[in-house]
Amino acid sequence: MFDTLTLAQLPPEDEALRPQVRAFLESELAGMPTDRRARSWQGFSAGFSRALGKAGLVGLTLPEAYGGRGMGPFARFVVVEELLSAGAPVAAHWIADRQSAPLLLNFGTEAQRQKHIPAICRGEQVFCIGMSEPGAGSDLAGVRTRAERTDKGWVVNGQKIWTTNAMHSDYMIALLRTSGTAADRQAGLSQLIIDLKAPGVTIRPIVDLTGDAHFAEVFFENVELGEDALVGKEGDGWNQVVAELAFERSGPERIYSSVVLLDAWIRHMQAAGRSDAAALVGRLTAELATLRAMSIACTARLALGESPVVEASIVKDRGTSFEQELPVVIADDLAAHPDEAVNEELYRTLMYVTHIAPSFSLRGGTREILRGIIARGMGLR
Repeated sequence: MFDTLTLAQLPPEDEALRPQVRAFLESELAGMPTDRRARSWQGFSAGFSRALGKAGLVGLTLPEAYGGRGMGPFARFVVVEELLSAGAPVAAHWIADRQSAPLLLNFGTEAQRQKHIPAICRGEQVFCIGMSEPGAGSDLAGVRTRAERTDKGWVVNGQKIWTTNAMHSDYMIALLRTSGTAADRQAGLSQLIIDLKAPGVTIRPIVDLTGDAHFAEVFFENVELGEDALVGKEGDGWNQVVAELAFERSGPERIYSSVVLLDAWIRHMQAAGRSDAAALVGRLTAELATLRAMSIACTARLALGESPVVEASIVKDRGTSFEQELPVVIADDLAAHPDEAVNEELYRTLMYVTHIAPSFSLRGGTREILRGIIARGMGLR
């Protein structure tokens, strides 16, 4: 059920991370153009993620025994906020740090934790999540890809789609049907770790409107897995995924996808000596501040060990709407001043964000699915 979000503050000990992160980013991102920064959590750089891991800024919430720093969700919020605000290319470690490692920590075996979590904290293992399928999309309960038991473990057949960075990943944690049929909905679903270099795995990148390819479709044809591939208990996949999605939907990545463009536009107006858009900038800033407060409130719930599924869905829904509005508002403003020179970096950044913005309300659950979750949580359906 939905519970009122209580405003929270970032603790001083976590805020103290900002100078370290900013100094690291100033060094690592020097000379990176704005349109490359705008890619941020779609930007894939294995070298950057390894450097971030070496600096101790990956796996902040994971136990020290597994290579993490044993800090809380607020610490990760501070680091993520700085990374996205600077437009750092975080995709190589993003999913593993945000979802895969906490999932394995909570539900995995000790052998799975020892194999994967230290490497994730070093920024060396790349994970993707196999949820969406053709014909199911964000309706995760309708997945059909199957994992059948064998004498040696499991054999997987089926297909996943819209899998972020599958072509660059080492492993996928996939939501698979291990019993029943798609008509059984949430029952009979389990999560398994799939080595994407295993025989029978085929990955095809999906090129988007920007010319980039960070989504992929993944095919499984008699892919053999060991018994140790199962994460948690067989049949508990749905409950595990619901908990996992709270991490995905509540974080600052759901409000900062367009922030590099916003900053570039404000710098443009300052350089042009313009003040006519002050009210518009104020409105956008106020909305961003409100979304940030909501995201911090969700983080506070996570820090208490709760799973704010409905609240996270609200943040994700409102956040992606804001992100999609920004390029439209900025394009309208620039078009209203046709005699004003626009530098090439700002133009390229606007074009990139305009083309990628439709995906903001797709990834992490479509707007329609999220609003269904919200309605049920509020007792409206």
